[in-house]
Amino acid sequence: MSPKETTRTPDGGRSRFAGTLTPGRIGMILLAAITLVFIFENTREVRIRLLIPEVTMPLYLALLAAALLGAACGYYAAARRRK
Repeated sequence: MSPKETTRTPDGGRSRFAGTLTPGRIGMILLAAITLVFIFENTREVRIRLLIPEVTMPLYLALLAAALLGAACGYYAAARRRK
């Protein structure tokens, strides 16, 4: 039985969720979950120098900000490649 045959509904149509959970997407979901666990396990206060000012904040906020900036940069780079 081929993979195309297994995604058919009993009436012969294609399943609405066929191809939704690909191995790449599952890997990215797992990586995101592990990253969030790592971020929120680090809750102590740290001093961070932001070019000139020095601020005190929970480490998880700094890690979350770095993760979001990295995701935004990755999205921007991928979007420029598609053009």
